Amino acid sequence: MKQSSKQKNFDSLFMHNGEQGIKAYRDAAEAAVETLWADWKNKMKPYSGKMPNELKHEIKNLFSFKEAGEPLADVLADLKEAYLPHRIHVEDPKCAAHLHCPPLIPALAAEMLISVLNQSMDSFDQSGAASLIEEEMVQWLCRKFEYGKNADGTFTSGGTQSNYMGLLLARDAFCEKQWNWNVQKDGLPPEADRLRILCSKDAHFTVKKSASQLGLGERAVVLVDTDDEKRMSLYDLKRKTTLLEESGLHPFAIVATCGTTDFGSIDPLSELADAAHAGGLWLHVDAAYGGALILSRTRRYKLAGIDRADSISVDFHKQFYQPVSCGAFLVKDRRHFRLIGYHADYLNPEEDEAEGIVHLVNKSIQTTRRFDALKLFVSLRVLGEDTFAEMIDWTFALAEATAEKISASDRFELLNPHPELNAVVFRCLASEDDAENDRLNKCIHRELFRTGQAVIAKTAAAGKTYLKFTLLNPRTTLSDLDDILGRIQELASLYTNSRRVTR
Repeated sequence: MKQSSKQKNFDSLFMHNGEQGIKAYRDAAEAAVETLWADWKNKMKPYSGKMPNELKHEIKNLFSFKEAGEPLADVLADLKEAYLPHRIHVEDPKCAAHLHCPPLIPALAAEMLISVLNQSMDSFDQSGAASLIEEEMVQWLCRKFEYGKNADGTFTSGGTQSNYMGLLLARDAFCEKQWNWNVQKDGLPPEADRLRILCSKDAHFTVKKSASQLGLGERAVVLVDTDDEKRMSLYDLKRKTTLLEESGLHPFAIVATCGTTDFGSIDPLSELADAAHAGGLWLHVDAAYGGALILSRTRRYKLAGIDRADSISVDFHKQFYQPVSCGAFLVKDRRHFRLIGYHADYLNPEEDEAEGIVHLVNKSIQTTRRFDALKLFVSLRVLGEDTFAEMIDWTFALAEATAEKISASDRFELLNPHPELNAVVFRCLASEDDAENDRLNKCIHRELFRTGQAVIAKTAAAGKTYLKFTLLNPRTTLSDLDDILGRIQELASLYTNSRRVTR
């Protein structure tokens, strides 16, 4: 080895059991916490109101990498000025736009362990005991969803990945059963262009996205009408299934939604299970939003029938209050995981199975994967199911109270007077002209965000523009929402007056 290749000491750059590594990490962690605290002390609104074109220059200036590096304190100081003031404050009670929750403090503590220990969940020799903790966490979830002893699952990045896995297994299981065709080895069968998936017209966009990624195309997704409560119509499902079969097409899966993004609507799970089993179709339940009902004391009954699904998606970075990202995919019969199994000699050799060595890569479409199960485990141990239930059920009660308040005012139109979960969809009215009301509500949404007074959602239904509260935060009060509604009415008055002047 040449003299110039002498190893440099990098001990202060990595976490290890030496004094230098421990001190360096403690100093870095304390500096990060102090940076957050200094920002929070000045925090007044859920958002600064700055738009992308106003932030570009500041963000671009951050990217001045120096060959010799620079102190962490200097980098954190720059982030404190350019990034932190312009983040979305998801913890703010008036941040109520999306299925995007404030994270629990026990979960944040777990995140420190996850990042420092840096376990990779694909093979046992990269994760050790973490693999067993995840396996036990998955089995706890299976029991809560009342799946049987043959059930299994894996942690995922969220509903997008989980829904994809559900349809992947559904497609491959159908091809194997119908045509004795192994998709994993031989690719799509000649009949693939006749495969069809049924879901409600309000199902998540990832159903179409998954169909596209699975080589079936978006046209493989058949949208079923919904009833007045935005739930899948059993009548239209039966009608469209019959039409597909009569046309020589092959429906192979029904995707039921347990909590639609806009309305929180829950499809009739028991009846859909009946229909799926009668027709030999795979039933996948997208419970990314509504899966938290397993911990509810007041609305657990709404999950009746979910135990009959072939697979389930559930997200923990929504109503379980976990940091992004954290989700799970559950399957009623673990044998279906063989449809996506691969063995690599260096990673998960087949002989390890005979020795009882757990390699979780066999159940996932990911290889390298974080130990996200730990944060859910820590949260459940610290809070207990009762506290989770209190938080979740409060948000349902808050949504009901908010809906009642909105419906009592002639200034608003409420689209879902009886919220199934905690989403409230409404719009402000200024005239009898729908186009004018659309312009008004778009203006209100933009102005609330632009001034940073509130972060709420904007959506469309029946061709009209609506506003939406997504009330995941258990710290949000009715008073907070009163403030937002009051501000909405003030903006509506300003808008109406300005329109009169310009006319």
